Amino acid sequence: MSSFRIFDIVGSALSAQSTRLNTVASNLANADSVGSTPEAAYKARMPVFQAAPDQASPEAAGVRVLGVVESQAEAQRRFEPGNPLADGDGYVYASNVNVVEEMTNMISASRSYQSSIEVMNTAKDLAIRTLSLGK
Repeated sequence: MSSFRIFDIVGSALSAQSTRLNTVASNLANADSVGSTPEAAYKARMPVFQAAPDQASPEAAGVRVLGVVESQAEAQRRFEPGNPLADGDGYVYASNVNVVEEMTNMISASRSYQSSIEVMNTAKDLAIRTLSLGK
């Protein structure tokens, strides 16, 4: 494995965690939204990752984002007859976003992103030190 392959691997990890952070931000922004039907209510989204092995070096793998899927959990039904979105029975349907779970995901993604940056900085420092050996 090339010593510079580490930057490709870390780059894929940074991209994956960035997608995760964006998804969490979208979920948190829509946590209090409501709809007039269960189908119209916002559904929490989650990214799906897959290991992306290097063809030249199978022991090294990056991360690939396969896509973003919607949660299948039911929308919360709330009785709010004064809400303009209420159905004929006076109910609105709130998003299925769990704010505590999303905050946990945000902290985890942020720490993973920071760790990847540290790996990249360490690899860069090692490459610079290696180049300076000949001086």
